[in-house]
Amino acid sequence: MRSLLVLSRFFDFIISKVGQLVIWLTLLMALVSAGNAIYRKVFHSSSNAWLEIQWYLFGAVFLLAAGYTFLKNEHVRVDVLNARLKERTQVIIDIIGVIFFILPACALIVYLSWSFFMHSYVTGEMSSNTGGLIRWPVKLLIPVGFSLMIMAGISHLIKCIAFLKGMAPNPLRKAKSSDEELLEELKQQNPNEQP
Repeated sequence: MRSLLVLSRFFDFIISKVGQLVIWLTLLMALVSAGNAIYRKVFHSSSNAWLEIQWYLFGAVFLLAAGYTFLKNEHVRVDVLNARLKERTQVIIDIIGVIFFILPACALIVYLSWSFFMHSYVTGEMSSNTGGLIRWPVKLLIPVGFSLMIMAGISHLIKCIAFLKGMAPNPLRKAKSSDEELLEELKQQNPNEQP
């Protein structure tokens, strides 16, 4: 189990680095979007290449951030019933979800999207828009993004099993954000004041 926890930490490290890259991609996407809008309004002109870069960056942020979001336990959960269950039961439900839903679905998408990417790469597929970009880089994001999701799923599965064996903390507990920690610290310093 200890070697699996090392593997889990390795996957978490890779996914965290990709998450940090996505933060910068988000900034770049915002700058490109703002630049496109300003250029279009000021010069009454636009470029399909810059619009497609904007779309590619949006796709990259969406696909590459999914594994990071799952790693940080920030994904959407419908916990109407699950929240009322014991911790161990919640973790068992997560294990079942990862094994029977996340991993098979992501593996199928990686498998199917690889040929989609390869065909685009081999043929040198270009956008049909005038001045458009090559398509294979954005199509490569699909298998890469879902591979990261598989890594996050495997890491989560290992942590869930380790929790059930008493070797790790509950992976379903969300870590406090820096804002929440700062708020708690301020409350402790000034217990009578309302933030």
